[in-house]
Amino acid sequence: MVHQYYIRSSFEDWGQPRTWASFWVRRFFRIAPLFYVALFFSIILGPAIYDDRLAIDTALGRSPQPEERYLDSSITNIVLHVTFLFGLLPSHAYRTPLPDWSLGLEMQFYAVFPAIVLLARKVGWIGGSSLAGIAGVIVAATVAKMGMQFPMPSFLPLKLHVFIAGMLVAAARLRPGRASLLYLAASASFAMLPIGPHKDLLHVLIRGSMLVAFFGLLYGRQYRPGDLLSIVLGGRLLKWLGELSFGAYLIHLLVMQPIAAWVFSYLGPDSTASARFLIVSAVVLPPTYALAAVGYFFVEKPGQSFGKRCIVRLFNAKESAQQTTAEKIAAP
Repeated sequence: MVHQYYIRSSFEDWGQPRTWASFWVRRFFRIAPLFYVALFFSIILGPAIYDDRLAIDTALGRSPQPEERYLDSSITNIVLHVTFLFGLLPSHAYRTPLPDWSLGLEMQFYAVFPAIVLLARKVGWIGGSSLAGIAGVIVAATVAKMGMQFPMPSFLPLKLHVFIAGMLVAAARLRPGRASLLYLAASASFAMLPIGPHKDLLHVLIRGSMLVAFFGLLYGRQYRPGDLLSIVLGGRLLKWLGELSFGAYLIHLLVMQPIAAWVFSYLGPDSTASARFLIVSAVVLPPTYALAAVGYFFVEKPGQSFGKRCIVRLFNAKESAQQTTAEKIAAP
């Protein structure tokens, strides 16, 4: 988001509320259309997928997952998901067969992103990020004291420090040389804060390694290996997989769980985990990406185009009204 902010700042004034509104509309129509379609099928197929999940848990000797995650088709649950408010409530943060807890988290970040940008424009990215991070820590600590336990980190204060770490890596692009290393250090400091889940050393090291990798991808282009890596990662195949990544992530559990249950029943209890993994992966990936491609062409792209038309109509109409008013005032 920060990278896109820098790209668009030459023709978008982030001091104007219309820019924030355009940002929110674009992000909504990037996420919502395919999510709504997947949500519909997850509710319809929930009972069947729950049976498959029970078969998997039984085969693995695990306790069954909460049935409400698969069987809750109540109006409350549907409304909370349609409005993306489910991530704010521990009781509904993980209550569909989809991995949608991260979408609620994402929408919360989009909601506050313009405020963080405006703060950074006033006091700098490190200062603005630090203030936002401190606020997130206070809220997260307060929620923990109140005894609110989220089944997944769907509440923004539990992950705001990770978002800020990524924002600082992108913000460093305007600070060449050694100054960019200061942003990398600040980014790593945020990423390693012991907030929310995954506080163990392994996850801290993984987050740190990812930051270094992204920093290298962004700023290694000045060296020949960086250029070569950009050519490889910017190839047509990886770009295409990137376009399909949201759809594949959103629907893969709907495809994977029935297939995994079938593999367990087909191979029997004596099969090895590696054999099951290879077979499930080989069977799941083709239909998942095929469905993601269908969703991309028939849902995602039309949805994004509709969002762009909404922005044009909204602000063109507003500008036309303002211009007409100005002309009337100026008329003798």
